[in-house]
Amino acid sequence: MAQVLEARGEQVAQQWADLPLFRNVYTTGRDAAVAAAHRLAQALAEVARHERLDDTSAPGFERVRPHLAQTITARTRSGATLQQITAEVAQLRRPVLEIVAREPEGADGAVPLAAVELMATLRVVVMEIALSEGADLIDRQRQQLLELSTPVIKLWDRVVAVPLIGTLDSARTQVVMEALLEAIVDQNAGMAILDITGVPMVDTVVAQYLLKTAMAVRLMGAECVISGIRPQIAQTIVQLGIDLGDITTRATLADALRWALEKAGVSVVTRQG
Repeated sequence: MAQVLEARGEQVAQQWADLPLFRNVYTTGRDAAVAAAHRLAQALAEVARHERLDDTSAPGFERVRPHLAQTITARTRSGATLQQITAEVAQLRRPVLEIVAREPEGADGAVPLAAVELMATLRVVVMEIALSEGADLIDRQRQQLLELSTPVIKLWDRVVAVPLIGTLDSARTQVVMEALLEAIVDQNAGMAILDITGVPMVDTVVAQYLLKTAMAVRLMGAECVISGIRPQIAQTIVQLGIDLGDITTRATLADALRWALEKAGVSVVTRQG
């Protein structure tokens, strides 16, 4: 099997290049499609040489995985589904089987079992890569949504704030902390406000997240104030025995901003009438 793929690799690549899997990806020219198809044929020959036809971790597959991943990613971005991609990969089987069948060991049209097994394993590898790519895409989208849902706002010179809305978990807290610390450096901020007005519930876990973020802010040389401490949240914190330590808290974002400005030496005057 390995000898056939090595001897007929170019022939296989020429036929593969005209199939949808390669034709739809390498639209700039057929030569690129042929080159990519030839790399895959050489990888399959290496798998066959090691006689690990049913092993998705065989050296040949490992070498070609990056190229397969690029192809699958390109097809996914163009709107192809996993079902369409696996169907396109299945089309690669016929040229290989026809070429192998014409070899001496494939006399009378008998197709060696090795070729069938090898192409079946290739489909499994492609499915593994496609599923992994899908999971990575979901993770990237989730990360982007987290970043969009936790903006850092510059309220005043050297004063930044993060208005938190919704439930806090470890992943979101990490995003908040990283974004806030980066903003402190970029803005040379001396005051940071964590506004939890939009956080529906504060329990021990959420309080720990807030404390860790506040400590990280202090380590950066800035002061931190938590605003949005509503009466219900204040009662919950007391009932749970949560100790916020010496962290400054304020009832509203406006109160926190006033505190931050006063700490910065800015006088806030309320106009009458």
